[in-house]
Amino acid sequence: MVVANLSWDIQRASGGRFVLGLGPQIRPHNEKRFSVPWSAPMPRLREYVNALRAIWRCWETGERLRFEGKHYTFTLMTPNFTPEATGQPPIPITISAVGPHSLRLAGEACDGVRLHPFCTRSYLEEVALVLIGEGMERTGRKRETFEVTGGGFVATGATDEEVAEVVEWVRYRVAFYGSTPGYWPVFEHHGLGDLGRRLNVMTKEGRWDELAAEIDDDVLRLFTAVGRHDEIAVEIEKRFGGLADTINPGTSIVARAPVPPDVLQDIKRIPMKFTGFKPQQ
Repeated sequence: MVVANLSWDIQRASGGRFVLGLGPQIRPHNEKRFSVPWSAPMPRLREYVNALRAIWRCWETGERLRFEGKHYTFTLMTPNFTPEATGQPPIPITISAVGPHSLRLAGEACDGVRLHPFCTRSYLEEVALVLIGEGMERTGRKRETFEVTGGGFVATGATDEEVAEVVEWVRYRVAFYGSTPGYWPVFEHHGLGDLGRRLNVMTKEGRWDELAAEIDDDVLRLFTAVGRHDEIAVEIEKRFGGLADTINPGTSIVARAPVPPDVLQDIKRIPMKFTGFKPQQ
């Protein structure tokens, strides 16, 4: 209900341009960082998405609020707590997805997916989009109204030196994520399962500073579009073109300068399959 209210306010303030992104995090973070109970995330997330839509329908159309699930129940909405209808389309809901269950759920129940940057072009094309497509088939969703966001890193800068700095930041991120068993299917897809297991052992031994050295340039470029600002649009098209619809060209916290506006325009001209949301009621 809190997320529904906040989303409603942002949607109104932005003139209908808001897109909600949701994700469950992994069990250790739920229990040890946020101190909340853990349960199987996909059934819960499916209910969460459907509950939000039920709340928003109530507010926009006056439909009686009656959502009763295993994890969430919403049956009380008095006039005093009902915000004014916006007259805007329903808020699009996207979810983060890594594993097969979340990827299928994204295609089945959501308006888009937010892929982890620990992803390669091959994995995106041959695994992730196939599973998303299976979910779409269950509910008749169409690819052109479903937004695929992310699925890799971008390492760019104004000079070769700046690019090299970002590359090293990405190299550590690939190693860090690659040490987590939940992300190993991506490594396994490329025959790199032993690398993931080796990285995992290193983290348990506290050898965090040594992780990046295990990621050579060939592995790094599986996950990353690399190039100066004057090169990066071409590299992004090679890495993401025809598969992802939206990417963040500034994924690094060490980038010294934002990507120039003319380069962003070049990136925006890369053809994509997504044409616009048709949010589900």
